[in-house]
Amino acid sequence: MNTNEAVSVSPVALEPLMDVAELANYLGIPISTVYDWRVHGKGPAAYRFGKHLKFAISDVRAWMAQQREPSVLPSATDRR
Repeated sequence: MNTNEAVSVSPVALEPLMDVAELANYLGIPISTVYDWRVHGKGPAAYRFGKHLKFAISDVRAWMAQQREPSVLPSATDRR
């Protein structure tokens, strides 16, 4: 391919990806916590590109939704 040729780009854009530091910063947690989650099979799904981990924003959002605690705890009267 000639280096002067334009590369054809699909009209469908790729989803932005975060690296480990960006994910940790976004969640307000230490980077080491992201790595701990990986070791224990927790945390959002990641893509590996060589030695680099990348997280799709949609995967992070889906994982966050799964982590949500119930907004209302059962009251004492509901336990009868």
